[in-house]
Amino acid sequence: MTNQYTGLYNSELPPEGQRQALRDGAVPVTVYGLGKMGLPLAAVYAKTTGNVVGVDIDADVVRMVNDGECHVAKEPGLPELVAEQAGRGALRATTDSVAAAKEGAIHVIIVPTPLTDDHEPDLAAFVAVLDSIAAGLAPGDMVVVECTVPPKTSSELVVPHLEAKSGISRTEFGVAFCPERTSSGRALQDITGSHPKIVGGVDTESTRVASLVYGEITSNEVIAVSDATTAESVKLFEGLYRDVNIALANELARIRDDLGIDVTEAIHAANTQPYCDIHAPGPGVGGHCIPWYPYFITSRVTTDTPLILTAREVNDSMPAFTADTLRTELSHAGRDIETATVAVLGVTYRPGVAETRATPAAGVIDRLTEHGATVLAVDPMLDDDVVASFGATPVSLADLSAHDLDAAVVVTPHEEFDDIDWAAFDDLVVIDGRGTLGDIGHRVYTIGAGPRNTEVRHHD
Repeated sequence: MTNQYTGLYNSELPPEGQRQALRDGAVPVTVYGLGKMGLPLAAVYAKTTGNVVGVDIDADVVRMVNDGECHVAKEPGLPELVAEQAGRGALRATTDSVAAAKEGAIHVIIVPTPLTDDHEPDLAAFVAVLDSIAAGLAPGDMVVVECTVPPKTSSELVVPHLEAKSGISRTEFGVAFCPERTSSGRALQDITGSHPKIVGGVDTESTRVASLVYGEITSNEVIAVSDATTAESVKLFEGLYRDVNIALANELARIRDDLGIDVTEAIHAANTQPYCDIHAPGPGVGGHCIPWYPYFITSRVTTDTPLILTAREVNDSMPAFTADTLRTELSHAGRDIETATVAVLGVTYRPGVAETRATPAAGVIDRLTEHGATVLAVDPMLDDDVVASFGATPVSLADLSAHDLDAAVVVTPHEEFDDIDWAAFDDLVVIDGRGTLGDIGHRVYTIGAGPRNTEVRHHD
């Protein structure tokens, strides 16, 4: 298929005609990146427009999509939507990004932007996508950035890069930033209406086109902000708010023993006041969003940002605090961590998601190992080799009770852990990182809430 339409940017069609062309598939869409957020977005675009090509560097992902299969786990409704759209020819996939770019009139970029070891955003994959788009760019095309990038990326990188590489004047194509606001496990509902969609273009026409397009994608409000840099900042500010808020909760959790109260109880009570919304403490903050977004800001500004950096330090310190708390609780029970066998429950950064980037479990395992403990780890979402890569001995949930454990640390409360037979263990010391355990008949210290005085059970 070739680009059958000149595009929506500077279109001579009236707005309703543009919407109809979009819905009829006369405006081909190319989505670059078919990961856990890219595939749901491509599928929704396919359902809306009937004409989407997805691009991914992983040939297995491409094959699965073309076969109507879904490689993203635990995403309700997505397997069915992918099968439906691929089956009717509305969603296709390829590894040939240049060929896909030549087909597209709307180019949607949703590839990962990781951090380097020195906390610089790594835009290599992003720039590679821009190179492909430039090779196929045509007058009237619209480029939409959904993946999170540093402020001013759209105006200072995307536009001049595409103009220089394509030879097309910046007045002939549009660029807008429209942040992905999606959580794993609810991607389809988030894309199509859970939250207002933020759009901001590098010029007025880009903002108009982005607003029109996402008005067809979402049932919620489309909020057009002043420019692309504002839209980029909105996404980052959301993450910064959560990081700073969680840091406050974690710092309160760290002073729990000094105060001698259940800090989580106090937080819940404080949050009944409408101007207070303190988040929950825990063993750390993981994923490719919250731990990284602060550096997308700090790497691009010259003004000091002590609050942002301090919040990062607090949250980065929580895995060690969690392991150190276990050492203290074992000592209270008359045992040494140096001779203890400890099970870490959950290695992914959040329940039900097979993602380990910046997972707090890594720091917990490292600290426990430093203390001399023998560390086992259980995660039903991950293969053994992935678990082993964090320095722990992988153990299946079914085989956990066969091990003579002294302690356990709940880092990520997968729902599968609800089936653990805690009575099968003798006198465990347990650190509950997320406050998800009830009375399990063992000594439990909950981050933020403190020790729970339960009757310790022994089995024969």
